[in-house]
Parts: sequence; structure tokens; C-alpha cells
Amino acid sequence: MKKFQVALLIGLALLLTACGSSAAEKESTTASTNEKTTELITVYLVRHGKTWFNTMNQVQGYSDSPLTEIGEKQAKAVGEGLKDVTFTSAFSSDLARQRNTAKLILTENSGKAPELTELVGFREKNFGSFEGQSNDAMNIAVAEDLELDYPTDSDELWAFLKEQLGEEELADHIAKVDPEQEAETYEEIKARAAAVMEEMITQAEKNGGGNVLIVSSGGIIPIIMEVIAPGEYEGEKISNCSVTTLTYEDGKYTIEAIGDTTFADQVEQ
Repeated sequence: MKKFQVALLIGLALLLTACGSSAAEKESTTASTNEKTTELITVYLVRHGKTWFNTMNQVQGYSDSPLTEIGEKQAKAVGEGLKDVTFTSAFSSDLARQRNTAKLILTENSGKAPELTELVGFREKNFGSFEGQSNDAMNIAVAEDLELDYPTDSDELWAFLKEQLGEEELADHIAKVDPEQEAETYEEIKARAAAVMEEMITQAEKNGGGNVLIVSSGGIIPIIMEVIAPGEYEGEKISNCSVTTLTYEDGKYTIEAIGDTTFADQVEQ
């Protein structure tokens, strides 16, 4: 009888040990499965082609104007340059200048182009009541509010303000001097940029990652970069149809190139 009890105890001990090992293995497997792993995503962030407002030195923002003939050629040149890139996702805002630039780029692609998704968050900054006016009127209002001795030439004035003010100060001063108080502040633009980039990545991952095309605008692209990789943007020019290249992996962005005009420069101005 004693031998039977000993054998029974030994059997129970072995059974408990086996159950414990099985549970540990299951927990380890579950933890491994739940670890977040993402495929590399490469983002081609393009500013729209040249527009009528760009040519006339007018503020665009949420307002819109059509691509010029040069703007269309710039978009096609980018499409030709990226024709061998297989895009799994493509995004723009609902602004026609962004949408049409994206479509012209995708038309040149040698593969099957993805459907273009419009996300409002990729719109340009909202410049409030300055939209449709000359850029000079807006920039002079900022310079005078700051009591700066500013140059009168349009290009020199813009370069001067960019030297004097960072992206945050410039956006906030435009909002401050907007007579109707409709222009976005820096924090509002930054929050919008963060939200739309998160939405874009979620959709891109559902589409399998890979290469992503985004067409946006010159004012918000620097803020997008500040959101995803703080301190990396240092005032580089974001020209019409320039290409900024980003990579995203395991929740982290890396900026590979900023404002590359290799393709757009092939178009005669």
C-alpha cells in the first residue's frame, strides 16, 4: 500500500511538472506572437506641381488653383523618374492640385497603380483670410507686427522671414495677424499632421507596407517631418514636385532625403 502511495505521489509530481512546462511554453509562444513587427515602408512625399497661384505669388492654403502646364510636366517627370517603383498605396488630400499631381505621377508608373486615397489631413496650412491675397501682403503683415526692417522684394522678404522665424513662430504670427482669426496655429497644424500620418501608416500596413506615394504641400511638409523626426528638418527648400523620402520600420521614421528636385529640374521653366 505504501509503495502504491509513493508511486501515486511521484506520478502527480510528474504531471504537475509537465503542465507547468506546457503553460510556460504556451505563454512564451503567445508573447512572441504578440510582438509587433512591421515590414519596411518607404514613403515618397511629394509637393504638388506648380500652380496658377504659385505663378501669381498668391497665398493658397486651403484654397485651390489649377496646375499650370509646367506643373503638369513636373508631375509627369516625377512619375517617369519613379516609374519602376511599385506603389502599394497612394495618398493626397482633397485639394485638386495635390490630387491631380498624384494622378499624373501614377499614370506614368510601369506597374498597376493603387487607388488614390484622399485624406483631408494632407491639406496645406490654412492661412485664413490671407488666402487668395498676395504672399507679400501676408508676409509684410507678419514683419510689421514684429517691427522688423524687412526687404521689399518678394523672394528676399520670404527668405528673410524664414531666417528670422522658425516654422512654429511663422505659423503662429500668421494666425495672430490674420484679421478674421481663421488661420491655423502651429499646434493645430502639427496635430493634424500627426493624425494624418498615423492614419496613413495604418492604411499602408493593411495594404502590405512597401512603397507609398503621398502628395501634399510645401508649407505642411516641413511640419510633417518635424512630427515624425523632430529636429531633422533644417529649413531645406521644398520646391514644386520635390521628393522627400522617408522610411518607416518598427514604429520609427528615418528621413533619407529632403526636397530632392532631380526629376522636376528636368522641366524647363
